[in-house]
Amino acid sequence: MLRRDDGFGAAVAARLRPLPDGAEVIETGIGGIALLQELLAGCDGLVLIDAVDQGAEPGTTFVIEPEVGEAVHVPDVHLANPQRVLAMAKAMGALPERLVIIGCQPAGVDELGAELSPEVARAVDGAARKVEETVHAWL
Repeated sequence: MLRRDDGFGAAVAARLRPLPDGAEVIETGIGGIALLQELLAGCDGLVLIDAVDQGAEPGTTFVIEPEVGEAVHVPDVHLANPQRVLAMAKAMGALPERLVIIGCQPAGVDELGAELSPEVARAVDGAARKVEETVHAWL
């Protein structure tokens, strides 16, 4: 949350309405190890909410069904890159069958600050609706 638009996931999670029984909202921050630990505990599906650079206009939201590749040696034990975390989870047999990334094109993640850019802040409500729709469809 201190790198501006990197706080997109936390902002969307805070905006979610109550989800159906069986769904949990878990904030893992930027440390992928926390996400990997949650996946190792087991789940049927994962909706990952994150700022993702797709080269689009800032504030553009995406629903991505990623193809998770094979894990490679990762010298960064924090696993801050979601693709690396998902590949590691796959290698460990912990990747859920259902996986969606609700992402938003950031305007800036290199400056320090707790506020989202105006473009990304405007995308939060729509992204929260996409998360809710996905979870309701799964459950």
